[in-house]
Amino acid sequence: MTPTLTLLSALLLAPLAALHAAAAPKQKPNILLVVADDMGFSDAGCYGGEISTPNLDHLAANGLRFTQAYSTARCTPSRTGLMTGYYYQASIKRAPTALVSELLGSAGYRCYHSGKWHVVEPGGNTEPVRRGFHHSYNNHSTGNHFSGSRNTLDGSPAPETGEYYSSTVTADYTIRFLREHAEKYSDSPFFAYVTFIAPHYPLHAPKEDIDRYRDRYDEGWDVVREKRLAKLRSEGIVNCGLSALEEQLAPRVYSKYQPPLETTRAVPWKTLDAAHQKFQAAKMAIHAAMVDRMDREIGRILDQLRAMNAFENTVIMFLSDNGASSELNTRGRNDESAPMGSEQSYLCLGPGWSSAANTPFRRHKIWVHEGGISTPLIVHWPKGITDRGSLRHTPCHVIDFVPTALELAGVTRPGEFNGKQLRPLDGKSLVPAFGADRQIERSYLYFEHAKNRALRMGDWKIVSSPEEKDAWSLYNLAEDRTEMRDLAANEAERLKTMVDIWTRCTSEFNAIARGKALKKQRGRRGQLTDDREFTRRD
Repeated sequence: MTPTLTLLSALLLAPLAALHAAAAPKQKPNILLVVADDMGFSDAGCYGGEISTPNLDHLAANGLRFTQAYSTARCTPSRTGLMTGYYYQASIKRAPTALVSELLGSAGYRCYHSGKWHVVEPGGNTEPVRRGFHHSYNNHSTGNHFSGSRNTLDGSPAPETGEYYSSTVTADYTIRFLREHAEKYSDSPFFAYVTFIAPHYPLHAPKEDIDRYRDRYDEGWDVVREKRLAKLRSEGIVNCGLSALEEQLAPRVYSKYQPPLETTRAVPWKTLDAAHQKFQAAKMAIHAAMVDRMDREIGRILDQLRAMNAFENTVIMFLSDNGASSELNTRGRNDESAPMGSEQSYLCLGPGWSSAANTPFRRHKIWVHEGGISTPLIVHWPKGITDRGSLRHTPCHVIDFVPTALELAGVTRPGEFNGKQLRPLDGKSLVPAFGADRQIERSYLYFEHAKNRALRMGDWKIVSSPEEKDAWSLYNLAEDRTEMRDLAANEAERLKTMVDIWTRCTSEFNAIARGKALKKQRGRRGQLTDDREFTRRD
Protein backbone atom coordinates (compact mmCIF):
# COMPACT_ATOMS: atom_id res chain seq x y z
CA MET A 1 0.00 0.00 0.00
CA THR A 2 1.26 3.48 -0.78
CA PRO A 3 2.31 5.73 2.12
CA THR A 4 -0.57 8.03 1.27
CA LEU A 5 -3.09 5.23 1.55
CA THR A 6 -1.56 4.13 4.83
CA LEU A 7 -1.89 7.66 6.14
CA LEU A 8 -5.49 7.77 4.88
CA SER A 9 -6.35 4.65 6.85
CA ALA A 10 -4.73 6.04 10.00
CA LEU A 11 -6.54 9.37 9.72
CA LEU A 12 -9.87 7.71 9.06
CA LEU A 13 -9.57 5.41 12.04
CA ALA A 14 -7.90 7.89 14.43
CA PRO A 15 -11.11 8.98 16.21
CA LEU A 16 -11.61 5.40 17.38
CA ALA A 17 -7.98 4.44 17.91
CA ALA A 18 -8.35 3.63 21.61
CA LEU A 19 -9.54 0.05 21.46
CA HIS A 20 -10.98 -1.65 24.54
CA ALA A 21 -10.84 -5.42 24.12
CA ALA A 22 -14.22 -7.02 24.59
CA ALA A 23 -15.15 -10.61 25.21
CA ALA A 24 -17.02 -12.35 22.43
CA PRO A 25 -20.72 -12.90 23.06
CA LYS A 26 -21.21 -15.92 25.29
CA GLN A 27 -23.99 -17.51 23.28
CA LYS A 28 -25.08 -15.94 20.02
CA PRO A 29 -22.29 -15.84 17.45
CA ASN A 30 -21.32 -12.76 15.52
CA ILE A 31 -21.83 -13.04 11.77
CA LEU A 32 -19.47 -11.59 9.13
CA LEU A 33 -20.59 -11.91 5.50
CA VAL A 34 -17.94 -10.90 2.94
CA VAL A 35 -18.90 -10.65 -0.73
CA ALA A 36 -16.59 -10.20 -3.71
CA ASP A 37 -17.85 -8.75 -6.99
CA ASP A 38 -17.33 -10.71 -10.24
CA MET A 39 -14.66 -12.98 -8.74
CA GLY A 40 -14.26 -16.27 -10.58
CA PHE A 41 -14.79 -19.69 -9.00
CA SER A 42 -11.07 -20.54 -9.15
CA ASP A 43 -9.44 -17.15 -8.51
CA ALA A 44 -8.60 -17.70 -4.82
CA GLY A 45 -5.67 -19.91 -3.95
CA CYS A 46 -7.86 -22.23 -1.88
CA TYR A 47 -10.07 -22.80 -4.96
CA GLY A 48 -7.28 -23.64 -7.37
CA GLY A 49 -5.95 -20.19 -8.25
CA GLU A 50 -2.42 -18.85 -8.41
CA ILE A 51 -3.40 -15.45 -6.97
CA SER A 52 -2.01 -14.81 -3.49
CA THR A 53 -4.95 -15.01 -1.05
CA PRO A 54 -3.38 -16.11 2.27
CA ASN A 55 -6.24 -14.79 4.40
CA LEU A 56 -8.95 -16.61 2.45
CA ASP A 57 -6.70 -19.68 2.35
CA HIS A 58 -6.38 -19.56 6.15
CA LEU A 59 -10.16 -19.36 6.57
CA ALA A 60 -10.59 -22.32 4.21
CA ALA A 61 -7.89 -24.41 5.90
CA ASN A 62 -9.54 -23.88 9.28
CA GLY A 63 -13.14 -23.90 8.09
CA LEU A 64 -15.21 -25.36 5.27
CA ARG A 65 -15.21 -25.01 1.49
CA PHE A 66 -18.48 -25.61 -0.35
CA THR A 67 -17.94 -27.01 -3.85
CA GLN A 68 -21.42 -26.49 -5.33
CA ALA A 69 -22.49 -23.05 -4.12
CA TYR A 70 -24.51 -20.86 -6.46
CA SER A 71 -25.21 -17.19 -7.05
CA THR A 72 -27.80 -15.84 -9.48
CA ALA A 73 -25.35 -14.75 -12.25
CA ARG A 74 -25.58 -11.01 -11.55
CA CYS A 75 -24.91 -8.50 -8.80
CA THR A 76 -28.34 -7.15 -7.93
CA PRO A 77 -30.30 -10.43 -7.78
CA SER A 78 -27.53 -12.12 -5.78
CA ARG A 79 -27.28 -9.35 -3.21
CA THR A 80 -31.05 -9.10 -2.95
CA GLY A 81 -31.22 -12.86 -2.37
CA LEU A 82 -28.55 -12.63 0.33
CA MET A 83 -30.52 -10.00 2.22
CA THR A 84 -34.02 -11.49 1.80
CA GLY A 85 -33.71 -15.28 1.50
CA TYR A 86 -35.88 -15.13 -1.61
CA TYR A 87 -35.22 -15.63 -5.26
CA TYR A 88 -34.81 -12.15 -6.66
CA GLN A 89 -38.28 -11.41 -8.03
CA ALA A 90 -39.97 -12.64 -4.88
CA SER A 91 -38.30 -9.90 -2.88
CA ILE A 92 -39.11 -6.83 -4.98
CA LYS A 93 -42.10 -5.26 -6.70
CA ARG A 94 -45.11 -5.53 -4.40
CA ALA A 95 -44.14 -8.55 -2.32
CA PRO A 96 -43.43 -7.66 1.33
CA THR A 97 -39.98 -8.57 2.62
CA ALA A 98 -37.95 -8.36 5.80
CA LEU A 99 -34.20 -8.01 5.36
CA VAL A 100 -31.90 -10.16 7.46
CA SER A 101 -30.57 -6.99 9.13
CA GLU A 102 -34.06 -6.14 10.34
CA LEU A 103 -34.67 -9.63 11.68
CA LEU A 104 -31.28 -9.88 13.41
CA GLY A 105 -31.65 -6.36 14.77
CA SER A 106 -34.94 -7.31 16.41
CA ALA A 107 -33.02 -10.05 18.25
CA GLY A 108 -30.41 -7.69 19.66
CA TYR A 109 -27.79 -7.74 16.94
CA ARG A 110 -25.95 -4.58 15.93
CA CYS A 111 -25.79 -4.48 12.14
CA TYR A 112 -23.10 -2.84 10.01
CA HIS A 113 -22.59 -2.53 6.26
CA SER A 114 -19.60 -1.32 4.26
CA GLY A 115 -19.22 -1.40 0.48
CA LYS A 116 -21.58 -2.00 -2.41
CA TRP A 117 -25.32 -2.33 -1.76
CA HIS A 118 -27.37 -2.83 -4.96
CA VAL A 119 -30.41 -4.30 -3.24
CA VAL A 120 -33.43 -3.33 -5.31
CA GLU A 121 -36.66 -2.59 -3.52
CA PRO A 122 -39.97 -1.00 -4.46
CA GLY A 123 -39.27 2.66 -5.11
CA GLY A 124 -35.59 2.19 -5.90
CA ASN A 125 -32.25 1.37 -4.35
CA THR A 126 -32.59 2.47 -0.72
CA GLU A 127 -29.95 3.17 1.91
CA PRO A 128 -29.08 0.25 4.22
CA VAL A 129 -29.63 2.40 7.35
CA ARG A 130 -33.29 2.51 6.38
CA ARG A 131 -33.43 -1.28 6.49
CA GLY A 132 -32.02 -2.23 9.87
CA PHE A 133 -28.32 -1.38 9.62
CA HIS A 134 -27.01 0.78 12.45
CA HIS A 135 -24.13 2.06 10.32
CA SER A 136 -23.51 1.91 6.59
CA TYR A 137 -20.75 3.12 4.32
CA ASN A 138 -22.54 2.78 0.98
CA ASN A 139 -20.33 2.74 -2.11
CA HIS A 140 -22.34 4.33 -4.90
CA SER A 141 -19.21 5.10 -6.96
CA THR A 142 -19.02 1.60 -8.40
CA GLY A 143 -17.59 2.71 -11.77
CA ASN A 144 -14.27 3.96 -10.38
CA HIS A 145 -12.18 2.21 -7.74
CA PHE A 146 -10.18 5.40 -7.17
CA SER A 147 -13.15 7.66 -6.43
CA GLY A 148 -15.68 7.74 -3.62
CA SER A 149 -17.31 10.98 -4.68
CA ARG A 150 -20.90 9.70 -4.52
CA ASN A 151 -20.59 7.47 -1.46
CA THR A 152 -22.73 7.90 1.63
CA LEU A 153 -22.16 7.37 5.33
CA ASP A 154 -25.32 6.52 7.27
CA GLY A 155 -27.39 7.97 4.45
CA SER A 156 -25.55 11.31 4.14
CA PRO A 157 -22.68 12.26 1.82
CA ALA A 158 -19.50 10.59 3.07
CA PRO A 159 -16.58 12.87 3.98
CA GLU A 160 -13.77 13.25 1.46
CA THR A 161 -10.83 11.03 2.32
CA GLY A 162 -8.04 12.23 0.01
CA GLU A 163 -6.41 9.43 -1.92
CA TYR A 164 -8.89 6.60 -2.23
CA TYR A 165 -9.06 2.96 -3.25
CA SER A 166 -12.38 1.16 -2.90
CA SER A 167 -11.22 -2.05 -1.21
CA THR A 168 -9.07 -0.19 1.33
CA VAL A 169 -11.81 2.24 2.34
CA THR A 170 -14.40 -0.54 2.49
CA ALA A 171 -12.18 -2.28 5.05
CA ASP A 172 -11.44 1.00 6.86
CA TYR A 173 -15.09 1.63 7.58
CA THR A 174 -15.71 -1.98 8.56
CA ILE A 175 -12.90 -1.71 11.11
CA ARG A 176 -14.22 1.65 12.28
CA PHE A 177 -17.67 0.19 12.93
CA LEU A 178 -16.22 -2.86 14.69
CA ARG A 179 -14.03 -0.71 16.93
CA GLU A 180 -17.03 1.33 17.94
CA HIS A 181 -18.89 -1.91 18.62
CA ALA A 182 -16.08 -3.12 20.89
CA GLU A 183 -16.09 0.18 22.79
CA LYS A 184 -19.83 0.69 23.20
CA TYR A 185 -21.78 -2.48 22.45
CA SER A 186 -19.55 -5.38 23.49
CA ASP A 187 -22.46 -7.11 25.23
CA SER A 188 -24.34 -7.42 21.92
CA PRO A 189 -23.56 -9.68 18.97
CA PHE A 190 -23.00 -8.08 15.57
CA PHE A 191 -23.76 -8.76 11.92
CA ALA A 192 -21.23 -7.15 9.55
CA TYR A 193 -21.95 -7.17 5.81
CA VAL A 194 -18.75 -6.32 3.87
CA THR A 195 -19.24 -5.96 0.14
CA PHE A 196 -16.15 -5.27 -1.94
CA ILE A 197 -16.49 -3.96 -5.50
CA ALA A 198 -13.33 -5.82 -6.53
CA PRO A 199 -12.62 -7.33 -8.95
CA HIS A 200 -15.56 -5.85 -10.91
CA TYR A 201 -14.55 -3.71 -13.90
CA PRO A 202 -12.95 -1.28 -14.48
CA LEU A 203 -9.63 -3.00 -13.87
CA HIS A 204 -8.15 -0.62 -11.29
CA ALA A 205 -5.46 -1.40 -8.73
CA PRO A 206 -2.57 0.36 -6.95
CA LYS A 207 0.64 0.16 -8.98
CA GLU A 208 2.56 -1.72 -6.30
CA ASP A 209 -0.11 -4.43 -6.31
CA ILE A 210 -0.01 -4.75 -10.11
CA ASP A 211 3.79 -4.96 -10.02
CA ARG A 212 3.55 -8.19 -8.02
CA TYR A 213 1.89 -9.87 -11.00
CA ARG A 214 3.71 -8.33 -13.95
CA ASP A 215 4.72 -11.02 -16.45
CA ARG A 216 2.92 -13.63 -14.34
CA TYR A 217 0.33 -14.29 -17.03
CA ASP A 218 2.49 -14.30 -20.13
CA GLU A 219 1.84 -18.04 -20.39
CA GLY A 220 -1.76 -17.27 -21.35
CA TRP A 221 -5.22 -18.37 -20.31
CA ASP A 222 -5.00 -21.88 -21.79
CA VAL A 223 -2.08 -22.83 -19.52
CA VAL A 224 -3.63 -21.11 -16.49
CA ARG A 225 -6.86 -23.04 -17.01
CA GLU A 226 -5.02 -26.37 -17.13
CA LYS A 227 -3.03 -25.58 -13.97
CA ARG A 228 -6.10 -24.47 -12.06
CA LEU A 229 -8.04 -27.58 -13.08
CA ALA A 230 -5.22 -29.83 -11.91
CA LYS A 231 -5.21 -28.14 -8.50
CA LEU A 232 -8.99 -28.24 -8.18
CA ARG A 233 -9.03 -31.95 -8.99
CA SER A 234 -6.15 -32.74 -6.65
CA GLU A 235 -8.00 -31.13 -3.75
CA GLY A 236 -11.29 -32.89 -4.54
CA ILE A 237 -13.19 -29.68 -5.28
CA VAL A 238 -14.23 -30.93 -8.74
CA ASN A 239 -14.02 -34.27 -10.53
CA CYS A 240 -14.76 -33.04 -14.05
CA GLY A 241 -12.69 -32.10 -17.08
CA LEU A 242 -12.20 -28.67 -18.59
CA SER A 243 -14.94 -26.91 -20.53
CA ALA A 244 -14.12 -25.96 -24.10
CA LEU A 245 -13.50 -22.33 -24.98
CA GLU A 246 -16.55 -20.99 -26.83
CA GLU A 247 -14.79 -18.99 -29.51
CA GLN A 248 -18.00 -17.76 -31.16
CA LEU A 249 -19.70 -16.56 -27.98
CA ALA A 250 -19.84 -12.76 -27.85
CA PRO A 251 -19.97 -10.83 -24.56
CA ARG A 252 -23.53 -9.84 -23.67
CA VAL A 253 -22.41 -6.34 -22.64
CA TYR A 254 -20.11 -4.80 -25.22
CA SER A 255 -19.19 -1.16 -25.86
CA LYS A 256 -18.78 0.05 -29.42
CA TYR A 257 -15.35 1.44 -28.59
CA GLN A 258 -12.67 -1.11 -27.67
CA PRO A 259 -8.92 -0.59 -27.22
CA PRO A 260 -6.99 -1.54 -30.38
CA LEU A 261 -5.44 -4.64 -28.77
CA GLU A 262 -8.63 -5.95 -27.21
CA THR A 263 -9.70 -9.51 -27.96
CA THR A 264 -13.45 -9.92 -28.02
CA ARG A 265 -13.59 -13.72 -28.08
CA ALA A 266 -12.13 -16.53 -25.98
CA VAL A 267 -9.80 -17.82 -28.69
CA PRO A 268 -6.80 -20.13 -28.14
CA TRP A 269 -3.92 -18.11 -26.70
CA LYS A 270 -1.51 -19.21 -29.43
CA THR A 271 -3.67 -17.54 -32.09
CA LEU A 272 -2.91 -14.08 -30.65
CA ASP A 273 0.13 -12.16 -31.82
CA ALA A 274 2.74 -10.96 -29.34
CA ALA A 275 1.24 -7.48 -28.91
CA HIS A 276 -2.23 -8.84 -28.16
CA GLN A 277 -0.79 -11.39 -25.74
CA LYS A 278 1.12 -8.71 -23.85
CA PHE A 279 -1.99 -6.54 -23.54
CA GLN A 280 -4.15 -9.43 -22.38
CA ALA A 281 -1.58 -10.66 -19.85
CA ALA A 282 -1.37 -7.15 -18.38
CA LYS A 283 -5.15 -7.10 -17.89
CA MET A 284 -5.10 -10.35 -15.94
CA ALA A 285 -2.27 -9.00 -13.79
CA ILE A 286 -4.56 -6.14 -12.75
CA HIS A 287 -7.42 -8.52 -12.03
CA ALA A 288 -5.10 -10.60 -9.86
CA ALA A 289 -3.88 -7.46 -8.08
CA MET A 290 -7.48 -6.53 -7.27
CA VAL A 291 -8.15 -9.94 -5.72
CA ASP A 292 -4.81 -9.83 -3.89
CA ARG A 293 -5.59 -6.38 -2.42
CA MET A 294 -9.08 -7.48 -1.39
CA ASP A 295 -7.56 -10.43 0.47
CA ARG A 296 -5.12 -8.10 2.26
CA GLU A 297 -8.01 -5.88 3.35
CA ILE A 298 -9.93 -8.92 4.56
CA GLY A 299 -6.84 -9.72 6.62
CA ARG A 300 -7.04 -6.33 8.33
CA ILE A 301 -10.67 -7.01 9.23
CA LEU A 302 -9.72 -10.41 10.65
CA ASP A 303 -7.00 -8.75 12.72
CA GLN A 304 -9.64 -6.41 14.15
CA LEU A 305 -11.79 -9.38 15.13
CA ARG A 306 -8.81 -10.91 16.92
CA ALA A 307 -8.03 -7.64 18.67
CA MET A 308 -11.54 -7.42 20.08
CA ASN A 309 -11.54 -11.12 21.07
CA ALA A 310 -14.38 -11.83 18.67
CA PHE A 311 -12.62 -14.06 16.14
CA GLU A 312 -13.42 -17.40 17.79
CA ASN A 313 -17.17 -16.80 17.95
CA THR A 314 -17.67 -15.06 14.62
CA VAL A 315 -19.18 -17.04 11.75
CA ILE A 316 -17.33 -15.77 8.68
CA MET A 317 -18.76 -16.50 5.25
CA PHE A 318 -17.07 -15.49 1.99
CA LEU A 319 -18.48 -15.75 -1.53
CA SER A 320 -18.74 -13.97 -4.89
CA ASP A 321 -21.95 -12.47 -6.27
CA ASN A 322 -21.47 -14.21 -9.63
CA GLY A 323 -18.83 -15.69 -11.90
CA ALA A 324 -16.12 -13.66 -13.59
CA SER A 325 -17.31 -11.34 -16.34
CA SER A 326 -16.76 -11.49 -20.08
CA GLU A 327 -18.23 -8.00 -20.42
CA LEU A 328 -16.26 -5.42 -22.40
CA ASN A 329 -18.12 -2.39 -21.12
CA THR A 330 -15.44 0.30 -21.46
CA ARG A 331 -18.14 2.98 -21.66
CA GLY A 332 -15.84 5.10 -23.82
CA ARG A 333 -13.81 6.17 -20.78
CA ASN A 334 -10.49 4.44 -21.46
CA ASP A 335 -7.47 6.70 -21.96
CA GLU A 336 -5.11 4.64 -24.09
CA SER A 337 -2.16 6.80 -23.07
CA ALA A 338 -2.70 6.15 -19.34
CA PRO A 339 -0.99 3.27 -17.51
CA MET A 340 -3.17 0.19 -17.49
CA GLY A 341 -4.89 -0.13 -14.14
CA SER A 342 -4.72 3.57 -13.33
CA GLU A 343 -7.76 5.76 -12.76
CA GLN A 344 -7.66 7.11 -16.32
CA SER A 345 -7.84 3.62 -17.81
CA TYR A 346 -11.14 1.78 -18.08
CA LEU A 347 -10.55 -1.83 -19.06
CA CYS A 348 -12.52 -5.04 -18.58
CA LEU A 349 -11.36 -8.62 -18.06
CA GLY A 350 -13.02 -10.01 -21.20
CA PRO A 351 -14.00 -13.54 -22.25
CA GLY A 352 -10.55 -15.13 -22.45
CA TRP A 353 -9.46 -14.46 -18.89
CA SER A 354 -13.02 -14.79 -17.61
CA SER A 355 -12.92 -18.37 -18.91
CA ALA A 356 -9.75 -18.88 -16.86
CA ALA A 357 -11.20 -17.26 -13.75
CA ASN A 358 -14.25 -19.53 -13.96
CA THR A 359 -12.18 -22.70 -14.47
CA PRO A 360 -13.32 -25.37 -15.09
CA PHE A 361 -16.84 -24.23 -15.87
CA ARG A 362 -18.60 -22.99 -18.95
CA ARG A 363 -19.54 -19.36 -19.66
CA HIS A 364 -19.54 -16.24 -17.56
CA LYS A 365 -21.46 -13.72 -15.49
CA ILE A 366 -25.01 -13.12 -16.83
CA TRP A 367 -25.37 -16.69 -18.15
CA VAL A 368 -26.79 -19.35 -15.82
CA HIS A 369 -24.47 -22.05 -17.07
CA GLU A 370 -22.11 -23.17 -14.29
CA GLY A 371 -19.48 -20.52 -15.03
CA GLY A 372 -21.94 -17.70 -14.42
CA ILE A 373 -23.49 -19.00 -11.20
CA SER A 374 -20.80 -21.06 -9.43
CA THR A 375 -19.15 -19.28 -6.52
CA PRO A 376 -16.57 -20.17 -3.92
CA LEU A 377 -18.12 -20.36 -0.47
CA ILE A 378 -15.93 -20.44 2.63
CA VAL A 379 -17.41 -20.82 6.12
CA HIS A 380 -15.17 -20.32 9.17
CA TRP A 381 -16.26 -20.52 12.81
CA PRO A 382 -13.69 -21.76 15.33
CA LYS A 383 -16.19 -22.06 18.16
CA GLY A 384 -18.77 -23.95 16.14
CA ILE A 385 -16.97 -25.92 13.39
CA THR A 386 -14.68 -28.77 14.38
CA ASP A 387 -14.41 -30.50 10.98
CA ARG A 388 -11.86 -27.98 9.76
CA GLY A 389 -10.30 -27.89 6.32
CA SER A 390 -13.06 -30.08 4.90
CA LEU A 391 -15.23 -29.88 1.81
CA ARG A 392 -19.01 -29.72 1.60
CA HIS A 393 -20.59 -30.99 -1.60
CA THR A 394 -24.26 -30.16 -1.04
CA PRO A 395 -25.66 -27.71 -3.62
CA CYS A 396 -26.53 -24.39 -2.00
CA HIS A 397 -27.50 -20.87 -3.04
CA VAL A 398 -27.26 -17.24 -1.92
CA ILE A 399 -30.89 -17.46 -0.76
CA ASP A 400 -29.65 -19.84 1.96
CA PHE A 401 -27.83 -17.11 3.87
CA VAL A 402 -30.90 -15.68 5.63
CA PRO A 403 -32.20 -18.96 7.08
CA THR A 404 -28.61 -19.90 8.01
CA ALA A 405 -28.05 -16.60 9.82
CA LEU A 406 -31.39 -16.82 11.60
CA GLU A 407 -30.69 -20.34 12.85
CA LEU A 408 -27.23 -19.33 14.05
CA ALA A 409 -28.77 -16.37 15.91
CA GLY A 410 -31.64 -18.41 17.33
CA VAL A 411 -34.17 -16.15 15.61
CA THR A 412 -37.63 -17.40 14.65
CA ARG A 413 -38.75 -15.64 11.52
CA PRO A 414 -42.15 -13.96 11.97
CA GLY A 415 -45.10 -14.69 9.72
CA GLU A 416 -45.77 -10.95 9.39
CA PHE A 417 -43.58 -7.88 9.03
CA ASN A 418 -44.77 -4.28 9.22
CA GLY A 419 -48.32 -5.57 9.24
CA LYS A 420 -47.93 -7.61 6.04
CA GLN A 421 -47.87 -11.34 5.55
CA LEU A 422 -44.50 -12.83 4.67
CA ARG A 423 -44.06 -15.82 2.37
CA PRO A 424 -41.94 -18.71 3.63
CA LEU A 425 -38.28 -18.32 2.70
CA ASP A 426 -37.03 -19.86 -0.52
CA GLY A 427 -33.66 -20.70 1.04
CA LYS A 428 -32.61 -23.48 3.41
CA SER A 429 -30.35 -23.27 6.45
CA LEU A 430 -26.84 -24.62 5.85
CA VAL A 431 -26.14 -25.10 9.56
CA PRO A 432 -26.76 -28.89 9.38
CA ALA A 433 -23.87 -29.12 6.90
CA PHE A 434 -21.46 -27.37 9.26
CA GLY A 435 -20.99 -30.55 11.26
CA ALA A 436 -20.79 -33.12 8.46
CA ASP A 437 -20.77 -33.39 4.67
CA ARG A 438 -24.48 -33.99 4.29
CA GLN A 439 -27.05 -33.03 1.71
CA ILE A 440 -29.49 -30.21 2.42
CA GLU A 441 -32.83 -31.52 1.21
CA ARG A 442 -34.64 -29.34 -1.33
CA SER A 443 -36.81 -29.92 -4.36
CA TYR A 444 -34.80 -27.80 -6.75
CA LEU A 445 -32.79 -24.65 -7.34
CA TYR A 446 -34.24 -22.16 -9.79
CA PHE A 447 -32.43 -19.68 -12.05
CA GLU A 448 -33.67 -17.02 -14.47
CA HIS A 449 -31.75 -13.98 -15.55
CA ALA A 450 -31.59 -11.88 -18.73
CA LYS A 451 -33.44 -14.56 -20.72
CA ASN A 452 -31.11 -17.27 -19.41
CA ARG A 453 -33.03 -20.06 -17.69
CA ALA A 454 -32.05 -23.06 -15.55
CA LEU A 455 -33.34 -25.52 -12.98
CA ARG A 456 -31.34 -27.99 -10.93
CA MET A 457 -32.94 -31.06 -9.36
CA GLY A 458 -30.50 -33.37 -7.62
CA ASP A 459 -27.63 -33.90 -10.05
CA TRP A 460 -29.70 -32.96 -13.09
CA LYS A 461 -29.82 -29.50 -14.59
CA ILE A 462 -31.71 -27.96 -17.50
CA VAL A 463 -30.42 -24.72 -19.00
CA SER A 464 -31.16 -22.50 -21.98
CA SER A 465 -29.98 -19.17 -23.38
CA PRO A 466 -30.80 -16.93 -26.35
CA GLU A 467 -27.57 -18.00 -28.03
CA GLU A 468 -29.12 -21.46 -28.50
CA LYS A 469 -32.47 -19.93 -29.53
CA ASP A 470 -33.89 -20.75 -26.08
CA ALA A 471 -33.67 -24.50 -26.65
CA TRP A 472 -33.38 -26.48 -23.42
CA SER A 473 -30.33 -28.63 -22.75
CA LEU A 474 -30.07 -31.30 -20.04
CA TYR A 475 -26.93 -32.24 -18.13
CA ASN A 476 -26.01 -34.74 -15.44
CA LEU A 477 -23.77 -32.59 -13.26
CA ALA A 478 -22.44 -35.55 -11.29
CA GLU A 479 -20.76 -36.76 -14.46
CA ASP A 480 -20.52 -33.56 -16.49
CA ARG A 481 -20.41 -30.36 -14.46
CA THR A 482 -18.80 -28.53 -17.38
CA GLU A 483 -22.06 -28.98 -19.34
CA MET A 484 -20.46 -30.41 -22.46
CA ARG A 485 -22.71 -33.46 -23.06
CA ASP A 486 -26.35 -32.57 -23.72
CA LEU A 487 -28.63 -35.48 -22.76
CA ALA A 488 -31.92 -33.83 -23.74
CA ALA A 489 -32.55 -36.24 -26.63
CA ASN A 490 -31.89 -39.29 -24.45
CA GLU A 491 -33.92 -38.11 -21.44
CA ALA A 492 -37.00 -36.56 -23.03
CA GLU A 493 -39.35 -37.40 -20.17
CA ARG A 494 -37.00 -36.02 -17.52
CA LEU A 495 -36.49 -32.88 -19.58
CA LYS A 496 -40.23 -32.31 -19.94
CA THR A 497 -40.82 -32.76 -16.21
CA MET A 498 -38.14 -30.26 -15.31
CA VAL A 499 -39.26 -27.70 -17.90
CA ASP A 500 -42.81 -27.97 -16.58
CA ILE A 501 -41.60 -27.27 -13.04
CA TRP A 502 -39.55 -24.28 -14.22
CA THR A 503 -42.58 -22.91 -16.07
CA ARG A 504 -44.87 -23.30 -13.05
CA CYS A 505 -42.29 -21.56 -10.85
CA THR A 506 -42.13 -18.62 -13.22
CA SER A 507 -45.90 -18.35 -13.43
CA GLU A 508 -46.23 -18.23 -9.67
CA PHE A 509 -43.60 -15.56 -9.34
CA ASN A 510 -45.25 -13.51 -12.07
CA ALA A 511 -48.33 -13.42 -9.88
CA ILE A 512 -46.34 -12.43 -6.79
CA ALA A 513 -44.54 -9.67 -8.69
CA ARG A 514 -47.88 -8.23 -9.80
CA GLY A 515 -49.03 -8.11 -6.19
CA LYS A 516 -51.59 -10.87 -6.52
CA ALA A 517 -52.82 -12.65 -3.41
CA LEU A 518 -50.27 -15.19 -2.25
CA LYS A 519 -51.17 -18.73 -3.19
CA LYS A 520 -50.97 -21.61 -0.78
CA GLN A 521 -47.36 -22.77 -0.81
CA ARG A 522 -46.86 -25.95 -2.80
CA GLY A 523 -43.06 -26.00 -2.80
CA ARG A 524 -42.99 -24.38 -6.23
CA ARG A 525 -41.08 -21.17 -6.29
CA GLY A 526 -39.20 -19.41 -9.03
CA GLN A 527 -38.27 -15.96 -10.18
CA LEU A 528 -39.26 -13.36 -12.71
CA THR A 529 -36.71 -11.23 -14.51
CA ASP A 530 -36.96 -7.53 -15.23
CA ASP A 531 -33.73 -6.89 -17.14
CA ARG A 532 -34.11 -3.13 -16.77
CA GLU A 533 -33.56 -3.47 -13.04
CA PHE A 534 -30.27 -5.31 -13.60
CA THR A 535 -28.69 -3.29 -16.38
CA ARG A 536 -29.48 0.05 -14.81
CA ARG A 537 -27.69 -0.71 -11.56
CA ASP A 538 -24.95 -3.28 -12.24
